[in-house]
Amino acid sequence: MLTHGKYLIFAAVLAVVSACQGKPAVEYKQAAEPLFIDPVYNGSTDPMVCYNPVTKTYYMYYTSRRSNVPGLGGIESVHGSPIGMAESRDGGATWTYIGDAEIDYHPDENPTYWAPEVIWSGGEFHMYLSYVPGIFDTWEHPRDIVHLTSADGRSWHKQSVLALSDYRVIDACIYPKPDGGWRLWYNNESDGKSIYYADSDDLYHWTDKGKATSVNVNGEGPNVFELGGKYFMIVDEWKGLSVFSSDDMETWTKQEGRYLIDGKEGQRRGNHADVEVVDGHAYMFYFSGIREIDPETGEPVRRRGSAVYVAELKLDEGGLLYCDTTEPCMINLMADK
Repeated sequence: MLTHGKYLIFAAVLAVVSACQGKPAVEYKQAAEPLFIDPVYNGSTDPMVCYNPVTKTYYMYYTSRRSNVPGLGGIESVHGSPIGMAESRDGGATWTYIGDAEIDYHPDENPTYWAPEVIWSGGEFHMYLSYVPGIFDTWEHPRDIVHLTSADGRSWHKQSVLALSDYRVIDACIYPKPDGGWRLWYNNESDGKSIYYADSDDLYHWTDKGKATSVNVNGEGPNVFELGGKYFMIVDEWKGLSVFSSDDMETWTKQEGRYLIDGKEGQRRGNHADVEVVDGHAYMFYFSGIREIDPETGEPVRRRGSAVYVAELKLDEGGLLYCDTTEPCMINLMADK
């Protein structure tokens, strides 16, 4: 097991080797832990990160649960949430709150915004946002996925409400298809929280394809990325993050025997994650409960709310995905910029 000091030495050695090979030296910094806590509601969940070419920094978008509002029950505190935003100017090691996303879609009083998916394409930002028409204390209400666009990543304008398989759909994930166009995966809550998908040539017009039958789990927050020549999908099964792999995005095979961040062996349990692959490094941003060190006792303490964390995903000798949240995460999201 590498200690913190050894990690810093290793990062320094990598920088020297890169310089000797004629490559720009890349500095990796230790990510803060927790990485980020929303300063308004204390409930940062469903994080996703995206490079902003306008500001030349990274933005984090997240569901801002109202965890610290007195008198709210657990389900009600998850509703009425804005989309919070944070910015990193040091390659993802630290983040600063910059406010809520300005969203012009609010056809109902007290709208609820969940689980933003944001990409940059064609000179503009695209957000696929889960929308709930109000604040409720049960889960039995409609949800839609709404497409919005933005020139700067902060002010968002509605383009359409996606026509998908059901009226209770959440948690969009977008990734380019290997043969061109785009694929969207989402959670169909009416079908036992199964994973469904849709395809588009232009990010504006979508054709629903139905259930992703080889993703044979009930879960939420699907997220797709490419690493080591394969496609991977992680799904939050509420007992850790399950892993699927594919060569073509059509047929998915579950990684047996290993969940990511499952709360075992000293690791916290991870929820609803987003993966950003930069220069061969796969950084997974996820949320979990807030655990901080008591300065007087040196012991971890839990307080109400949720925090964002980050861990680097790696492939073992057999090509299986893993991570270890008991080790520091050395990160630089700007390594390829």
